[in-house]
Amino acid sequence: MTPMEISGSINMIGYALATLGPAIGVAWIFSSVINGTARNPEARGSMMGTAWIGFAVVEALAIIGIALAFVLTGALTA
Repeated sequence: MTPMEISGSINMIGYALATLGPAIGVAWIFSSVINGTARNPEARGSMMGTAWIGFAVVEALAIIGIALAFVLTGALTA
């Protein structure tokens, strides 16, 4: 195994660990909506709109992270 293959593997392990952040973020967003809906059912509609926007932002960060992981892996092997 060459050093380039090892560093590429380490890069993907780093991204795998970095996915924990978006996963926790999505869990917090929707747990807050569930908690808010339980406290005030009439506000569910406005909370869900905000939750979907937050979900999209968090997932966009995860997609940017995987794109950068592949770019860095490609740069290391070139």
